Amino acid sequence: MDKLESIYAFTQVVREGSFAAAARKMNLGRSAVNKMVIALENKLKVQLLHRSTRKVTPTPTGIAFYEKSVQILADLEEAELSVSQLHGEPKGLLRVNAPMTFGTMYIAPLVAKFMALHSQVEVQLTLEDRFVDAIAEGYDLLIRIAQPLESASLICQPLFQTKLLLCASPEYLACRGNPKTPEDLQHHNCLLYGYSSGGSQWQLLGQEGEKVISVSGNFCSNNGEALAIAVAQGLGIALLPQFIVQPYLEAGKMQIILPDYCLRKLTVSLIYPVNRHLATKVKLFTEFLQDHYRK
Repeated sequence: MDKLESIYAFTQVVREGSFAAAARKMNLGRSAVNKMVIALENKLKVQLLHRSTRKVTPTPTGIAFYEKSVQILADLEEAELSVSQLHGEPKGLLRVNAPMTFGTMYIAPLVAKFMALHSQVEVQLTLEDRFVDAIAEGYDLLIRIAQPLESASLICQPLFQTKLLLCASPEYLACRGNPKTPEDLQHHNCLLYGYSSGGSQWQLLGQEGEKVISVSGNFCSNNGEALAIAVAQGLGIALLPQFIVQPYLEAGKMQIILPDYCLRKLTVSLIYPVNRHLATKVKLFTEFLQDHYRK
């Protein structure tokens, strides 16, 4: 048990980036956490952490040990929960990571409904648009808007597809004109999404086939809602998912341009480590989301 406590303390120090933050999360003193990690290093006869006055980072050996430790602790938690859940409601912490805008608009309200059904499940919802390593960072479930991935260590279940739309505000179009062809976009202020795999190239499919247009503009953001706000205020044209722009379209603050051209669709997917697929809490939340989006 002492070894498991030391391993848990080590993973929290790596995850939080400091002994003080890990101690707060564990409701322990900083010195107690430090002693546990030192005892673990002495037991293993290796250095797991680089320590400085500003931050704590894992050594290469520490990174490898961290990844194994996260897996071991997750398996142990699941073993305990599988026994307890034979006799009652699922319980435990469910760690979910989702994109910022989609998570705020569509996942957060569903989390509240899910927890009303399963009151003993705790949910930690982290919203961010960056690439996330589910295994290394200890997440039970990722929700991502991208092409379904292929990985031996991850399971990917498509949830639904969403259209990409080219949009601008009526004010912008009145001032700059409405593009009639994809080539016209090269003469407009096109706002770019920072994490897009296509970068500054937009793909449009028309009767004459696919066209790849290089665009440019004076605003780029890694957040779709920030782009939508800029579009609604007349800054330029953006390529955005329908779930973001639909409220703006209904309010008349945006309109679709080049509607005769098709744009690729994005897949909203549920992604989780292979060792989580039997976890009751993950299974229930996955089925809850799938049932909601089948309606």
